[in-house]
Amino acid sequence: MSSMKDREEGFERKFVFDEELRFKASARRNRALGLWAAEKLGKTGADAETYAKEVVVSDIEEAGDHDVFRKIRKDFDAAGVNQSDHQIRRTMDELMAQAIEQIKNA
Repeated sequence: MSSMKDREEGFERKFVFDEELRFKASARRNRALGLWAAEKLGKTGADAETYAKEVVVSDIEEAGDHDVFRKIRKDFDAAGVNQSDHQIRRTMDELMAQAIEQIKNA
């Protein structure tokens, strides 16, 4: 019985660790995505940092990446920035992979 309990606790610790990693990686990815989008929108310096924070906060609206994508898409459309949905999603995926690597190597 003890080994089953130990195994169950191990799975629970792994789950918690994976969820923390995903949360940290998402926040890091969203900040990087915000800075990427800010550059496309012509924002620099403090304006770019403020925009990146807005992107991070936008991820609180709902589970998943849809809320972040919608914010970027809406802002690009309003500013006339020519980026396809595919390009935005690809950048999101690339930045997520980078964020995960950075966190694992920290």
